[in-house]
Amino acid sequence: MTEDSRKILVIGGSRGIGAAIVQRFAENGDSVAFTYAGSAEAAATLQKNTGAVAVLSDASDREALIAVIRAQGKLDVLVVNAGALVLGNPLDLDADAVDRMIDLNVRAPYHAAVEAARSMAEGGRIIIIGSVNGDRMPFEGGAAYALTKSAMQGMARGLARDFGARGITVNVVQPGPTDTDMNPANGPMSDAMHSFMAIKRHVRPTEVAGMVLWLAGPDAGAVTGAMHTIDGGFGA
Repeated sequence: MTEDSRKILVIGGSRGIGAAIVQRFAENGDSVAFTYAGSAEAAATLQKNTGAVAVLSDASDREALIAVIRAQGKLDVLVVNAGALVLGNPLDLDADAVDRMIDLNVRAPYHAAVEAARSMAEGGRIIIIGSVNGDRMPFEGGAAYALTKSAMQGMARGLARDFGARGITVNVVQPGPTDTDMNPANGPMSDAMHSFMAIKRHVRPTEVAGMVLWLAGPDAGAVTGAMHTIDGGFGA
């Protein structure tokens, strides 16, 4: 950590895209904390390897989420990566599972962004990890998931207006199929997903992290209320 390092909080940072984001900010010399819920071993390993601080917290618990953000003090960058994926025939899906997905994918980013902005440094950054499925749902069974990711688009546009006077930017990064435990590059749906893509491979978590790092940097100070898609042409 240096005098110029920033204070970063990543909500949902122990695995996959979140872990890659934590790694990149740590390599950049920033002071990083991240939350995790069900991946204690992965969180401990990431903390050891990067020096980032791991915080056990369930992002679907609004009061717990707000408490974690308050405990961090004045943030320079908030990244909300925690989320859930529930797919299936809407006539058969468990309603409680859908509601939990809405809690994680919609309510958590909103409340996290608002709470962080209360004390965020001038010129701060709020970055939400969304999905290209907010723009396009080319297969059956994804209505509820797409609903949550489209909601992030409206939220980012609105909060960009609300926080713009303080120079705080609000952006959504929208990955397409990305090589994570949730959606491995060699998974059973890979061929079907690649068939929609111009670049026929999964996105790498490090590529998503690189886009996040740029949005958090000095060259993105006028970029706000926008969706930044990294999907190999899935939505083209």
